Amino acid sequence: MASFSELIERVKDEIVETDPDAVYELQQSDTDARIIDVRERDEFVEGHIEGAEFIPRGLLDLKIENTVPDKERPIVLYCAGGTRSALAARTLVELGYSDVRSMAGGFTAWKRSGHPVHIPKTLSQEQLNRYSRHLLIPEVGEKGQTKLLDAKVLMLGAGGLGSPAAYYLAAAGVGKIGIIDSDVVDRSNLQRQILHTDDRVGIPKVDSAEQTIKSLNPDVEVVKYEEWLTSDNVLDIFEGWDVVVDGGDNFATRYLINDACVHLGIPNVHGSVFRFEGQVTTFASEYGGPCYRCLYPEPPPPELAPSCQEAGVLGVLPGIIGLLQAIEVIKLVADLGEPLTGRLLTFDGLKSEFRELKLRRDPGCEVCAEDAEFTGFIDYEVFCNVG
Repeated sequence: MASFSELIERVKDEIVETDPDAVYELQQSDTDARIIDVRERDEFVEGHIEGAEFIPRGLLDLKIENTVPDKERPIVLYCAGGTRSALAARTLVELGYSDVRSMAGGFTAWKRSGHPVHIPKTLSQEQLNRYSRHLLIPEVGEKGQTKLLDAKVLMLGAGGLGSPAAYYLAAAGVGKIGIIDSDVVDRSNLQRQILHTDDRVGIPKVDSAEQTIKSLNPDVEVVKYEEWLTSDNVLDIFEGWDVVVDGGDNFATRYLINDACVHLGIPNVHGSVFRFEGQVTTFASEYGGPCYRCLYPEPPPPELAPSCQEAGVLGVLPGIIGLLQAIEVIKLVADLGEPLTGRLLTFDGLKSEFRELKLRRDPGCEVCAEDAEFTGFIDYEVFCNVG
């Protein structure tokens, strides 16, 4: 019967090994190789190769097909000294992966060779418990959850759309949420604005929103802007945020948000509702998609675009659209799936029907065209014939 050392030597004869210098060169190249750390979590958080995926060897055969579905994609495995990664490499070969290598000497050899080590932000035990269902999703995992915790998301409004979006983003662990709203809680808001409660009628919405969010997730930092968004303050407020969520209910504000986001290069997750219908999209011209002005070069006459206060809205509808906006934010922040850039998703509540419309960037758009120059903000109230 072979000893363990003899078994390892046999395994290493059956697999392909590489060295830290070759892995570093591979990392710096344009190849689509995946580097996977098969150590235990406590080893990983003490330091690892930048960009490496963390899958403990004991879970590798269960998770690898979700992490790397293409079995011809190059994979480099490493552990502390090269033993566990060798065994893991043989497992992947047996699962049908055709280009698998184990890094000889493991992470110890990597550090000894002087290559950079990444020490990640780690989740506390409380966070591991709170976000455990996210951590089970291969596409999210600890890496994606850390991105959410580091994210800064600015909400325009703590109303019908902003309420569900902010509430679920807080639950998901977005670390910093800004809220712009100059209004106070009114009893007529409570049919749809779930951040607020009856005993808070008359208090500023930003204060009510903060109380609800902090009650749900004390770790979330809430930044309050109890003021109107105007051409004078928009750049100061928007600067430094990762994503803006447009929950506005008037065209003047939507155009202002759009123009500021294009100028600053911030994705704008837009939503709107009317009676039984709603729509959502992501305007991100920096990713090649259209902006709000590509869709609406000019605002419609006020009589053709009444607000919810004038036309009404089914209370649950903003919940549906607001949650779709929250999903868009999570995808953008954690780099998941396909955001709605260049696509407008509409929802008809009476028919329970979704439709998707393609949106194209206007090459002559005054705001997002390649040759467009920012000359400042216009008088949006006059532009939209309001005020």
